[in-house]
Amino acid sequence: MLYYFLTPLATGSGFFNLFRYLTFRTVGAILTALFIGLFLGRPFIKWLKSKQGAGQPIRLDGPESHLLTKQGTPTMGGLLILTSLTISTLLWANIQNAYIWVVLFVTIGFGGLGAYDDYLKLTKRTSAGVSGRIKLLTQMVISIIATFAIVQLNQAHNATFLSLPFFKEVTLDLGVFFYLFSAFVIIGSSNAVNLTDGLDGLAIVPVMIATFCFALIAYLVGNAVFSSYLQVPHVPNIGEISIFCGALIGAGLAFLWFNAPPAKVFMGDTGSLAAGGALGVVSVMTKHEIVLGIIGGLFVIEALSVILQVGYYKMTKKRIFLMAPIHHHFEKKGWVESTIVIRFWIIAAVLALIGLSTLKLR
Repeated sequence: MLYYFLTPLATGSGFFNLFRYLTFRTVGAILTALFIGLFLGRPFIKWLKSKQGAGQPIRLDGPESHLLTKQGTPTMGGLLILTSLTISTLLWANIQNAYIWVVLFVTIGFGGLGAYDDYLKLTKRTSAGVSGRIKLLTQMVISIIATFAIVQLNQAHNATFLSLPFFKEVTLDLGVFFYLFSAFVIIGSSNAVNLTDGLDGLAIVPVMIATFCFALIAYLVGNAVFSSYLQVPHVPNIGEISIFCGALIGAGLAFLWFNAPPAKVFMGDTGSLAAGGALGVVSVMTKHEIVLGIIGGLFVIEALSVILQVGYYKMTKKRIFLMAPIHHHFEKKGWVESTIVIRFWIIAAVLALIGLSTLKLR
């Protein structure tokens, strides 16, 4: 909204001219979301405690230590992320840019689904919420609607083409199958982040690392000069998504303030499904879906550990890992929680650097 109201006042090199620049507004979005989150955090957590009582139900088949250290911690902290993110995005982004509304639609839609899931877990006092079938169907509907909007917005620029990293001009036209591929990316990203969210601070930092990378990618892809130089697909008007990414980083920092060990609040499915869905749809918008698999490689590893564990157990009645997702495997082996979290952060940072290198290695 600031862009809409203040840029008409810009003249020459005056102060209002700053609002024309994506970099300035991205920093503004980061700081605004951070301050909103920090300001609302304490009263919001206090309110959650008053409403939830015993807090998030702890998995009985999970690590024994969680029954002692995490019992009574409130969940649905993702609402704090969504509030900070939405307000900051609407304040700093160009609200006439349709991509902003698409990414907010997916983020809030997945967040709403996660909130309902968390609500069922709290009211039923069980770790099982919305059935897998209903959750997947809802995610599919939201993803297909968003993909349709993205294709319409980018119709003149090879909207259904898949760009391959490390190759200059190799693309695949998926045609109608692009809708299924896009839905797979968005849903897969959302659920992978959800699986990663099992220890204090474990998911939110890799989310911020990946979001920073895609803020940069959106800026470069949206600029015709930079995209031509790097030989990546140019997507007109997509640079505005950098503002959204900045707001997500700021909201994530505010949440981490309260989620740092020992966590005062968990993001729950409200936050993890929303953040993962946001990363997925941004990767589709910027035509860097496969690069998301590299930058968000930690989430891929977590999801694969569950898939392998379940599949192998069904075939052999034996387990590959002591417990899945894989961060619980290391807990079972005796690693301290903070050690696991920090080492996984390092892995996420390294994978993000490798993912960013694909912008130039073509």
